[in-house]
Amino acid sequence: MPVLTRSEAQTRAQLIDVERYTVDLDLTVGDDTFDSRTAIRFTAHTAGDTFVELKPATLRSATLDGQPLDPAALTDNRLPLTGLTEGAHELRIDTSMRYSHTGEGMHRFTDPTDGETYTYTQLFMEDVQRVFAAFDQPDLKATFDLTVTAPEGWTVLANGTTEHVGEGRWQAATTPLLSTYLVAVAAGPWHSIRTEHRGLPFGLHCRRSLAPHLDADADEILDVTRACFDRYHEKFEEPYPFDSYDQAFVPEFNAGAMENPGLVTFRDEFVYRSAVTDTERQTRAMVIAHEMAHMWFGDLVTLKWWDDIWLNESFAEYMGYQTLTEATRFTDTWIDFGVARKTWGYDADQRPSTHPVAPESVPDTASALLNFDGISYAKGASALRQLVTWLGEKDFLAGINTHFKRHKFGNATLADFIESLASGTERDVHAWADTWLRTTGVDTLTTSVTENDGAWSLAVDRQGSRPHRIAIGLYDHAPADARGFVLRERLDVEVPFAGGELTFGGRRPALIVPNDQDLTYTKVRLDTASEEAALRGLSGIPDALTRTIVWTTLRDMVRDGALAPASYLETVAAHLPEESDLALVQGVLAFAHTQVADRYTDPAERPEALGLITTLCEDLVRRTEDGSHPGLRLTAVRHLIDAARHADVIRDWYDSGAVPGGPELDPELRWRILGRLSVLGAVDEAVIEAELAHDPSASGQEGAARCRAALPDPQTKAEAWSAMFTTNPSDDLSNYLFIATAQGFWQPEQADLLRGYVPRYFTDATALAARRGPAIAEAAGRHAFPVYAIDPDTLRVGEQHAADATPALRRKLSDQLDDLRRALKVRGA
Repeated sequence: MPVLTRSEAQTRAQLIDVERYTVDLDLTVGDDTFDSRTAIRFTAHTAGDTFVELKPATLRSATLDGQPLDPAALTDNRLPLTGLTEGAHELRIDTSMRYSHTGEGMHRFTDPTDGETYTYTQLFMEDVQRVFAAFDQPDLKATFDLTVTAPEGWTVLANGTTEHVGEGRWQAATTPLLSTYLVAVAAGPWHSIRTEHRGLPFGLHCRRSLAPHLDADADEILDVTRACFDRYHEKFEEPYPFDSYDQAFVPEFNAGAMENPGLVTFRDEFVYRSAVTDTERQTRAMVIAHEMAHMWFGDLVTLKWWDDIWLNESFAEYMGYQTLTEATRFTDTWIDFGVARKTWGYDADQRPSTHPVAPESVPDTASALLNFDGISYAKGASALRQLVTWLGEKDFLAGINTHFKRHKFGNATLADFIESLASGTERDVHAWADTWLRTTGVDTLTTSVTENDGAWSLAVDRQGSRPHRIAIGLYDHAPADARGFVLRERLDVEVPFAGGELTFGGRRPALIVPNDQDLTYTKVRLDTASEEAALRGLSGIPDALTRTIVWTTLRDMVRDGALAPASYLETVAAHLPEESDLALVQGVLAFAHTQVADRYTDPAERPEALGLITTLCEDLVRRTEDGSHPGLRLTAVRHLIDAARHADVIRDWYDSGAVPGGPELDPELRWRILGRLSVLGAVDEAVIEAELAHDPSASGQEGAARCRAALPDPQTKAEAWSAMFTTNPSDDLSNYLFIATAQGFWQPEQADLLRGYVPRYFTDATALAARRGPAIAEAAGRHAFPVYAIDPDTLRVGEQHAADATPALRRKLSDQLDDLRRALKVRGA
């Protein structure tokens, strides 16, 4: 099926303007399809030809200005509109559309807990065509009038306020000018919590089976929502541009959330039905702040073409973290960004698939879809944080507000954004943008120290080309603590700096940390004495954000082959038991287990690595026996389960329903234990089925699928593989059940059993991606890839097959194979 090219979009935008869509959806016609009728009013500037996009199950009729069009003229997803005359036109399309079970288009889900059915749209990039006919490109904005017919007892949510007008029909308020990909509908028997803030209707919505869990957290969610809303109105001169603000937590959602104007959709895992850490609550709050920022940057002002997706995502990412820090109780969000989010950007930027934050060539929508990665989000947000550091927040916000004023309800480009920033400062923003936004790769800043006659000099070697305004932390040993440090001074410098080095009197500091406070995007290498001091005394560094820089540096060194995996684990064992920041504990433990132990360590040495993690987590559990740190204890318990090499202890927990001293086992912990017992072969399908009977929810269905796929049994593995890679559409797994099965299937303990599936993956995943589309292709590349088959044969076979994959799968394979290549090098080093 053809994708839209940039040149096609430019040609169409020159030919037509679109004024209004009138969309009528009927969700009562069956379980497989829904009816979609669309009227589009548009104006042709000159005579010419164009096309409208749609992906119907059946195209019943189409008329242009009252004259019938031949439905047979629909080719793939394009219906030609030929012989347009200059002036106004009306196109009417009547179709039957298919529901989706992959999180694309109109997704339909039946809750196994109570049998209730829910639908919602995800129209990003080019999936509006699965719901109604459209001129589907972001710079053809229009207003939308939406009517939905839904079953009795359902509520319909949309971009604007909705009204039930009788007989199951719901009418949504006319929208302001929107891009097609931002239209949203969510229909079902929602559990809703409604309130008002500053005169606007606010709402929270979820499945009825999750109602008690949403009710329990509603105050927290609404407090964060109101605080961010108020803070954005302090920052932005343009008021919130839509008539209401609904947040719907929807099932089987592929992303974290989607910034639909007035109706933000979130994955409903954010409605916590089990215990979570405060860092996980902070993540939910950050996503709320991120999506709200999009109401201005993305929705009020929208990219002109998909090369500027970073303008949406980098801005929302930066604003989400910064505003959460300023306006809520979550004041240390940049620590989590540094340890969990920014490393996503660093990893992506060192792969062959790297691209500039603002790429100059995005020829079509298939290419654009590949750029929703750690570069467009985390690197872009880091670049903006550096821009604010370099420019000053006052000038940055002045430029942002100029941008909103110039382009509200319209479209803008990188050039427009830079012009707006430049209007409020004497700094050369254009040069900054060329250096930061048009280049690829990660700079590295390395400190070196020379000492001479009661003085010392500091130099910072820059490997790369970007200018950096950074803080350099100078730390001395604490007088009363041999492993502790105290801050002597924090230097504010621009790198490279004049003269190449800075000279100071007296003795050198014990520890020198470049990019202290994490204000720029760069890898860091410490001088030899500082590296030794950090390895000895990391937990004694007084500031958590500084510790984040050091932990990230050690992570980078492992990945680059400059620090042995065993040495990293020894450092983790020495210092993590003393760590007070939960985000750091979670991030470091996750890397230590899933990367260092499972991928970078030789299989013969993996049991020892897991034993070290187990001992560390046991220390954390003992440290939290007084109940003072429930999040830290929960994190340690989770990793004790995941690292268990023997079944006896965790089986006792499972049978008794609690960890000694707490916590009691909630559904998440029960399925986690059962998953690990499945890997170890300590349970059978009967135990899994019994747990599923106890928890038949959607999460329980996923847990059972994950556990079955993890069993070390040839027949069960064959059944799991068949379920994932079936060629029969009637047997297709939903997106979430596919992911759960894939997550259970590959286990490092089962290498011999799984060896024959490694070459099969590349052929079967290629066929699956071609048949089921980008969402499942992405899931197959991310979750079903044999990540633990760290050997040259996997690399060779993968490289042979990658070229045959669809663009979405090919990109995932490229990244996975590069990570495999890196793992082989680390093991070899």
